[in-house]
Amino acid sequence: MSPALFLCQRCKEPLKLLQQQGGPLEVQHHANPPTEMPVSGESQVRTSGRPHSDSGRASQGSALCTFTLLTSDGPGPDSEGGTTPQGSACCIFTLLGESASMRTMNVIQNTVLETFEILSDQKVVDHPLCVDCTDNLLMQLDDQLALLASDNRKYKSFLDRELLVSEEEREALHAELCAELSSLEQEEARLTQELEDLDSHHARVAAELRAAQAESKELYKQHDQHRAEYSVLKMEQLELMDQLGSVENQVEYALSQLYHFRKTNIFNTAFTISDEGPLGVINNFRLGCLPGVRVGWTEISSAWGQTVLLLFSLSKIAGLQFQRYQLVPFGDHSYLKSLTGDGVLPLFSDGSHSVFLNNKFDCGMKAFLDCLQQFVEELERDEGCPCLPYRIHVKEGLMEDAWDSGDCCSVRTHLNTEEEWSRALKFMLSDLKLIVAWASLRFSRVQVGLKPLPHATTALGP
Repeated sequence: MSPALFLCQRCKEPLKLLQQQGGPLEVQHHANPPTEMPVSGESQVRTSGRPHSDSGRASQGSALCTFTLLTSDGPGPDSEGGTTPQGSACCIFTLLGESASMRTMNVIQNTVLETFEILSDQKVVDHPLCVDCTDNLLMQLDDQLALLASDNRKYKSFLDRELLVSEEEREALHAELCAELSSLEQEEARLTQELEDLDSHHARVAAELRAAQAESKELYKQHDQHRAEYSVLKMEQLELMDQLGSVENQVEYALSQLYHFRKTNIFNTAFTISDEGPLGVINNFRLGCLPGVRVGWTEISSAWGQTVLLLFSLSKIAGLQFQRYQLVPFGDHSYLKSLTGDGVLPLFSDGSHSVFLNNKFDCGMKAFLDCLQQFVEELERDEGCPCLPYRIHVKEGLMEDAWDSGDCCSVRTHLNTEEEWSRALKFMLSDLKLIVAWASLRFSRVQVGLKPLPHATTALGP
């Protein structure tokens, strides 16, 4: 059978119970207190004051017993009017657990009765305390007792003083206290009114604070909205600034390109004429044929197409409308359309035309000289027109070397040699080369009416 374990209610330390030598835990009645003084630091346990008989046998099992825990030294009264050791504390507590004592009917009845009293709150059950906790509790009770004794002495002194005061003094003191009470009541009324004023002022200030907070909240909301709108407008401004910068850059580039194009000789770039060598060359196409330099008719037709395109472009830029013929540039199949009903005069051939008859290819070359002469006459109206080195005879279809030998060469293949025919075509291309140089200076300076940007004027020049 394991012994019962008791713990202190405060510090939860195990309690040392009084135990006989060589025997189980001794259970005593309140009526028979122990005669021995308990050893310091140990506890002595007594059973409840209800007597019970030791006869009969008690079955082993759970038991409910009431113990009295004795601590400290010295005798003192116990709960039943007896004496306990001096300076000790008597603490009645209930033990629930196993007990090795013999159980009788009386013990069972007492146990049931005490259990009922405990459950029905008719009996207060104390809890066990260790020696240190008991000493601490006694010190607290001593402090409380000292405070109560001090209060008792003060009350006695006030009572003695009240008995020594006479009736007149008591009335004067009463009047003085009444006046003081009245003054305090007035002061209380004044303070109450001031408190009410402060409460009303506080309520007014609180209302103003709530209104200011609402206004501040609204202002913060408007501020956030304005910042959002400002951000949107700022983003739009940045985008517009980027677009403006891009447009300005494009305008600057366009003006620079315009200035560059104004200085560019479009005819010299588009039409390259070379009169050095035995044959005249336009855009890398040879115009003519020699016995030692054989040139195919396809290349000759292409050279005639470039020549027709050049004269057609010069007439367009000069605003000249040809009489009797209309130039039709069509690559290596270019031709002239007669305005007097002679039909179409080709400026291309595959070599099948007869050089012994007056063929249409020769008529086309003669008609081209007619158009070239009309353009030269238009240029001669200008004082700055250059003097061409080779004179044109339209009716005979001849090109005269006016600056050098004065020889005349025919542009027709009819009853003509290849050398003379190629030389006449070379003279014609030489005149066109000078005309192109003059036309580039004369017509490429036409202003288009565009004004450059102020910041682009310096970069592009005057």
